[in-house]
Amino acid sequence: MESTPVLGVIGGTGLYSMDGLEGVEERSVPTPFGEPSAPLVTGKLGGRRVVFLARHGIGHTLLPSEVNYRANIFALKLLGVERLISVSACGSLREDYAPGDVVVPDQLFDNTRNRARTFFGAGLVGHISVPEPFCTDLGAHLARSVSDSGGEVHQGGTYITIEGPRFSTRGESNTFRSWGMAIIGMTTSPEAFLAREAGMCYAVMAHVTDYDVWHVAQAPVTVEMVLRTLSKNALLAQRAVVELVRSLPAERTCGCSEALRSALVTQAERVPAATRERLAPIVERFLA
Repeated sequence: MESTPVLGVIGGTGLYSMDGLEGVEERSVPTPFGEPSAPLVTGKLGGRRVVFLARHGIGHTLLPSEVNYRANIFALKLLGVERLISVSACGSLREDYAPGDVVVPDQLFDNTRNRARTFFGAGLVGHISVPEPFCTDLGAHLARSVSDSGGEVHQGGTYITIEGPRFSTRGESNTFRSWGMAIIGMTTSPEAFLAREAGMCYAVMAHVTDYDVWHVAQAPVTVEMVLRTLSKNALLAQRAVVELVRSLPAERTCGCSEALRSALVTQAERVPAATRERLAPIVERFLA
């Protein structure tokens, strides 16, 4: 049995709980950045500990821009999460990424405007390197788990995060397509970048619910359309998480845990004591 979580799961629209967890416990985890979206739920799948968090809160009460991404990631870090997946809805900007399919993207374009994007500041300067914004190792395991669970999965593609809460205009959707974007959603930024600052592996299981609004032969995206497709895919998401938990090796072999090794600029003795204390779970070993 493992006491350290083998996986953290952030559930987005349509995935508000994890079935099959044994020994379930709810944890309220306060952070220096405020309260997470919801209590964190811990339990075991096949004897391996998992932590689940509902991104939009209990009953889906938070807009994408209202989610406290820093508190969510920090709370997961406090519970020992090292690998983290996001289960989210997305629109497709490609003909071959069809509704019902799953995409595990390998690139990210941040088109948001109103979100806190970093743990740094208040006397500590850091510049995280993110040429590959998702953990390629975790992404490969995730894609294989979706496939082994019977899903149609695509590996690769750029995920563009928009501010929301509205869906795109047709002009915006066509522009994003001309830029080479593959899928579109509202929550992966800044979540992925904060996870990297926290030394976590992070990957996305993006469920395609629609063709956004660019596809003239398909109806434009609506909430009803999104929820209908997610309802069909909910069991697939649950099966894929179970398979991922079963197959993940105990130790990480990627470099995500060392992301801050070359990112911090401020001299250690110049970091204010309050900032150092607040961010200790993330930065302390890099300031020694």
